[in-house]
Amino acid sequence: MAIYVVMEPPGRGESVDTTFIRDGFAWLGFLVPPLWLAWHRLWVEAALAFVAMGLLSMLGERLDLETAGSLLSFLVMLFVGLEGQGLRIAALRRRGWHEWGVVEADRRAHADIRYVLEAAADSDAQTPAQRIVPDAAHARPAQMGLALGLNHIPGKP
Repeated sequence: MAIYVVMEPPGRGESVDTTFIRDGFAWLGFLVPPLWLAWHRLWVEAALAFVAMGLLSMLGERLDLETAGSLLSFLVMLFVGLEGQGLRIAALRRRGWHEWGVVEADRRAHADIRYVLEAAADSDAQTPAQRIVPDAAHARPAQMGLALGLNHIPGKP
């Protein structure tokens, strides 16, 4: 079974246009990182991946280290394959979308059905949804004190 992160748009009304992002390795993101990133409208990330892969290949060719340049380009491909879905979630969060939760299903169509059923049950209960993907803004302590080594106690100077 696959796990899908359900993202809801900002200011949702009667018709909810949700996005389901499958959590896992992005094979197309691994094989063709710049194209996969551009397909998902991650323009800055696509440009950075393209430039990084090009520079690493040229550097390896110029230094007569073709194998090292290829391996470094492979690392960029591996990063996009592993973290591509997380980059999509982060981009949607920057655009104001929020996480509804996660749904476990075999296919995307089944995830959509489970989401509709669980959303209907949640609307009846009127309980706020928990954040599934943590936000860095909530991770900071409210008050920063003096920290010496590993003996820091938040909130105490």
